[in-house]
Amino acid sequence: MLDKLEAIKHRWEDIGQQLADPQTMTDMKKYAQLSKDYKDLKVLADAHDKYADILSNIEHNREVLRNDKDPEFREMAKMELEELQAEQAKMEEEVRILLIPKDPEDEKDATLEIRAGTGGDEAAIFVGDLYRMYVRYIETKGWKTQLLRANESAAGGFKEIVLSVSGDGVYGILKYESGVHRVQRVPATESQGRVHTSAASVAVLPEADEVDVYINPADIRVDTYRSSGAGGQHVNKTESAVRLTHIPTGVVAECQQERSQLRNREVAMTMLRTRIYEMEYRKHLDAIASKRKTMVSTGDRSAKIRTYNYPQGRVTDHRIGLTLYNLSAIMNGSIQNIIEALQIAENAEKMKEGNN
Repeated sequence: MLDKLEAIKHRWEDIGQQLADPQTMTDMKKYAQLSKDYKDLKVLADAHDKYADILSNIEHNREVLRNDKDPEFREMAKMELEELQAEQAKMEEEVRILLIPKDPEDEKDATLEIRAGTGGDEAAIFVGDLYRMYVRYIETKGWKTQLLRANESAAGGFKEIVLSVSGDGVYGILKYESGVHRVQRVPATESQGRVHTSAASVAVLPEADEVDVYINPADIRVDTYRSSGAGGQHVNKTESAVRLTHIPTGVVAECQQERSQLRNREVAMTMLRTRIYEMEYRKHLDAIASKRKTMVSTGDRSAKIRTYNYPQGRVTDHRIGLTLYNLSAIMNGSIQNIIEALQIAENAEKMKEGNN
């Protein structure tokens, strides 16, 4: 393990020297990539120093036990050795996780789509609840959002809502939310006080740019139409809304949130590119999922992943059997503990794969 860490530290130092070279600044794309690599490798470079220090202290205490005749010194060395060996084991576990290859998609921004499923008006209201939960969580992370599409329900909430999320490592964190979310509660419209079960589907897509996906303009059909919903006279009287259809795949993206047709077209193109890219990326995820016993961030979006039970104040994530009794806090955006538990489960699965 020390050899692996030494090689990584040498690479980190080499990148540092390249960044200090004024010539590197002439290629901003290369400079940006080197800066990112330098930042990513710093954690492992620091781990090398800490791990090497532990091994050095272990060897020092073993030397004391081999050669020193003083009983007091030997006892102190023995106690310290036991502590260091426990620290070594813990450190090695942490390093194994750090050495797990990261999915390059994890650093991307993401598109978050929430749609009502079974349950009628109650499902739409639940979509609104999930939307608020994610927006509050996103605020705690310091990320930025842009509303791309919102189809409001007459009863409250949304039939569908789509937003773009940008920040550090957005997709790598939010990807665990993809799947079917169920809610069990008494709807406001229920006169008998019976608990109903409704559902909403969440899809988190890694946002693609032109480098990831090239779309031939000749393959796109462009339709414009008048926006619906709130927005004043301009929204309702001009054909500012845009719908793009990628003819070869049948993928459709539309946007009506912006005031100008040009801006709506730009946003719709980003959504279209992301959905086409995601079709290929999904094949990659399905191939990974077929090798794993657990379905953490890679599974079928039709799979039920989480239940929010209001009468019991309970939230259960079915992928890892995690149950928490703090539903109110979770619906207010406190989902970090759930995401961290899913990350740990996925890392454990990756480590098993590496050992097989």
